[in-house]
Amino acid sequence: MKNSKKYIISSIILVIVAIIFTILVKVFDKGAIGPNNTVVGMQIINDYFKNMFPFNETLYKITKYAGFIPLLLGVFYAIIGAIQLVKGKSLKKVDSRIYLIGGFYILVLILYIFFEKVALNYRPVIIDGELEASFPSTHTLLALCFFVSSIMVSKYYIKNDILRKVVNISSVVLMLFIVIGRMICGCHWFTDIIGGVLISLALLNIFYAILLFIEEKEDTDEDNKKHSKKQVED
Repeated sequence: MKNSKKYIISSIILVIVAIIFTILVKVFDKGAIGPNNTVVGMQIINDYFKNMFPFNETLYKITKYAGFIPLLLGVFYAIIGAIQLVKGKSLKKVDSRIYLIGGFYILVLILYIFFEKVALNYRPVIIDGELEASFPSTHTLLALCFFVSSIMVSKYYIKNDILRKVVNISSVVLMLFIVIGRMICGCHWFTDIIGGVLISLALLNIFYAILLFIEEKEDTDEDNKKHSKKQVED
């Protein structure tokens, strides 16, 4: 279980980094540079990128709706889980990875809703006459967590190599488009994007650590079965 333990340690480190960064965004280099004189942390770097990327309403709307594409992955794995349940006629017959990715997606959605409701920061622009929560970029969180975790488990559920490569490459392209698009459309501060990336990396490390644990446990169980079989034969 050495590999999974390494990622547990890296997960803890990334969680701490994400927390520290969030605190810094709230307390370091604060300035009233937002709409209606809203106060924003790390104002120098945020103001720099705000001036570099003025608000683009068209790109904002495109990335807004593209940001919900990752939710289709949740439907995909839910269907796989349902098929396994029907065929096996037992919850125990559903693959552990389906439970893992399902639980992970639920956690990400809970965080998505939380950050949409709790305003740790406000957008650099007023949209539809309202100041909206901005930190972290929840579209970045959704895209990174859903797409990357799906790529990690895709080999188990998409057996055709060509199809799997097409799906994974498409996932990377969409993920980059959403993340970069949210940054350059001017609807977020630069630190919102970085915060979304850091939180996503922490969550994905936790996900990967558990995934490795499942794989290592399966390998151990398989070795034990082979050893037991050999002893019976001898």
